[in-house]
Amino acid sequence: MNIKQEYLTQEKFKELETELESLKTVKRKEVADALEYAKSLGDLSENQEYQEARDSQAILEDRINRLEVILKSAKIVSTQSTHLVTVGSVISVEKESDKSRKSYTMVGSEEADANLGKISMHSPLGLAAIGKSKGESFSFETPNGIMSYKIIDIK
Repeated sequence: MNIKQEYLTQEKFKELETELESLKTVKRKEVADALEYAKSLGDLSENQEYQEARDSQAILEDRINRLEVILKSAKIVSTQSTHLVTVGSVISVEKESDKSRKSYTMVGSEEADANLGKISMHSPLGLAAIGKSKGESFSFETPNGIMSYKIIDIK
């Protein structure tokens, strides 16, 4: 399995640890109870509740495994540079085509949420902006063509 380095804030790391603990203790027991109940209903080959409980168990175990891998490989981001764009930086960028401005927080893929202005460092914009400094321009390819931005500020 190829483990990709995951960048997390301390808050997100704690949030994922809490989720993992809850999944391993509370949710696993709920799924096990549902499986036992479904088994008690008889013939497993035609038992829809049993199939659904098995599916829930598979989804739960996949999420537990994913969280364990993320937490093991996580690098906690604490200090940000105000000179270069790094994970954790809040950047203000200006689109060169129409001079519109937006601010984004650079985060790891687990924390990305475009609606909250949190973009993944692995996204096209994130990859292009990482390592750049204030005043520097950068471009990246999108399905709609090449996008060009200028970094206005880094916090």
